[in-house]
Formats: sequence, structure tokens, C-alpha cells
Amino acid sequence: MQAAPHPRQDERLASLRSYGILDTDREADFDDIVDLASQICGTPISVVNLIDQDRQWFKAEVGLGVRETPIESSICAHAILETDFVEIPDTLVDARMAGNPLVSGDPGLRFYAGVLLVGEAGLPLGTLCVLDYLPRKLTDLQRTALRVLARQVMVQIELRRALRTAELLRKEVDHRAKNSLQLLASLTSLQARAAPDPQTRAALELVRNRIASLGELHDLLHKTDAGGAIGLGHYLSQVLDTLRTTVPDHVTLTADIAPVEVVSGVATSLALLVNELVTNSVKHAFPDPAQPGQISLTLISEADGSLVMSYRDTGVGIAPDAPMTGLGTKVMASLAAQLAGKLTVTNGQPGHAVRLELTPAPL
Repeated sequence: MQAAPHPRQDERLASLRSYGILDTDREADFDDIVDLASQICGTPISVVNLIDQDRQWFKAEVGLGVRETPIESSICAHAILETDFVEIPDTLVDARMAGNPLVSGDPGLRFYAGVLLVGEAGLPLGTLCVLDYLPRKLTDLQRTALRVLARQVMVQIELRRALRTAELLRKEVDHRAKNSLQLLASLTSLQARAAPDPQTRAALELVRNRIASLGELHDLLHKTDAGGAIGLGHYLSQVLDTLRTTVPDHVTLTADIAPVEVVSGVATSLALLVNELVTNSVKHAFPDPAQPGQISLTLISEADGSLVMSYRDTGVGIAPDAPMTGLGTKVMASLAAQLAGKLTVTNGQPGHAVRLELTPAPL
């Protein structure tokens, strides 16, 4: 006979769907659990079975070869009405299995044992179950092992929901941060236009440009996986495309960047450093529109895994004995320290060069 709906069916289904696991792809973490359950219990069939409204859907299975069957023939739909563990030594003598085609068929399922997968508010989502074509009983050790494995199934299910929630929160925080940067850039621009002192206006415009660049960089990084590997060739090329809008027409900006992958934190620090270098060159290095200039950036990957970034402009340069105490210098030194890199600055007249050597952590 078909199982009656759970007494709190609507709540139970809402809880099940809140996990976002129905109709997802097979995953090794769950496949390994059913394989182990089948081997420990000595059964040909093992299933992570989630009980939906009109079907039972299998997140993982061994011995069945299908991903779902109708709820009408579900043994687990009966199991979720019971306590945490259900064992049916012989389905043919269990009244609940009367008329079930999975039991009466040839071959029919004659043995069932399942542990409830319990979600929030103590509501069952489904079972981790094992089945056999012969009547039998589990040993105490097998029952204990099945309970332990069921807990591991719930750990995996809860983990995936937590990661999905964290990702949604990260996207919301990123969205708000970008909006805040845009607002701050707009306010700074208004302040710059209202400033009576040219020097103050220039300083505020520099701050506004840095904030705007940070917003663009944030947007680029937001499109990548947080903490994941980022291809520097593509990423820094996007950053430079953004910075080209600030470069005057008489200056060319070229780059040759090795296609290496680094973690997002390294990519961000390098992008901010490039942003600072280009911003400083645009501001100080090319005051004469009639004099062509060039900015070049290269990044190479050494055989030992280290990276060498070289930056050079052909501008008016800085006197070799000039003090390096400006905000840009402090920002670059801080970023180099974050990267645990060695920063070398060469000042001349003309020209300005910066070299950064670092060994990023392995992915």
C-alpha cells in the first residue's frame, strides 16, 4: 500500500527544498557513502533517498541504475513515518508492503533497512537505506555503521546549503561595497569641483580616480570565485583596459603578462599595485602633451614558481636623491609587503622603473 503523507508534510517539503539538493548532479562524496553502506551491510542496493511530494529521488545509489521512482512504490515513504531507524527483515510479511510492485515483482525486494535523514526542526528529508532480494537481518555493528553513515550524509547536505548561503551573502556584500565606492567617488568629485584651491582640487581628483579604479577592480574580482584561482594574464589585461581610459592620448600603455594562475588575494594586490603605478605615471610623468611617452608592464614566471613584474615609464622621472615619502610610495610598499615580495624602485631623469619579485603560495 502507498504510505500516508507525513503529518507535517508541508513543513517537511519546505525543509527539503530549502537545501536545494533535489535534481542536482551525482557527487563523489555521496556515491562513496552508498558504496560503503552496501559493502558494510552486504547488500546489493544502497540509496541516499529524498522523499519529494510525488516521487522519491536518489542523490546517490548503487544497484538500482535510476535516479527516481514514483512515490506510490516507495518503501522509504513508510520509513519516514517511523522513528530514526527502520528495519524490515522480510517485506512479504510486512503489511505496509502489501501490493508494492517493488516487493511483489520478480525479483522482489525482500529486505529493507533505513536510517532517517533528519533536517531542521527534526523533520525527515528521506533515508540512507540498504536493500536486498533475500530476507535477512543486520548485525548490531551494521546498524551502528548505517547510522554513522547517515549522519555523514546530513553533514554533506548541510555543508552544501551553508556554502550556498555564504555565497549569496558574499554577493550581497560585494554589491553593497561596489555601490559604496561609487557613491564615495561621486561625493569626492563634487568636493573637487567645489574646492577653491587648485592643489586641493588636484588632490581630490587623484583620490576620486583611485576610488573609481578600486570600484572597477572590485567589479572584476566579484566576477571570479572568491578564493579561487585567477588567470593573471586575463585579469590584469582587464585592469589595464580600465586604466587606459585615464591615460592621455600622447602616452601608450603596453603589457606582456605571463598566463599564470594565482589565488584571488595575490591577484587583487597585484592589480592595486598596477593601478597605483599607472596612476602615478599619468599624474607626474608626462606633463608635456607634445612629448610622446610610453608605459610598459611585463610579468614573467620563473622556473622555480616565482614571479617578476617589471614596470617602466619614459616620463620626466624623479631625481635620484628625491625623498620617496608620498602616498603612492607608501601604498606600493604596503602592497609589496602583503605579497611578501621584494620591491625595487629605480628613479632617473628621464624614466621611472619598478621591479617586484614574489613567490606566490601554491594553489
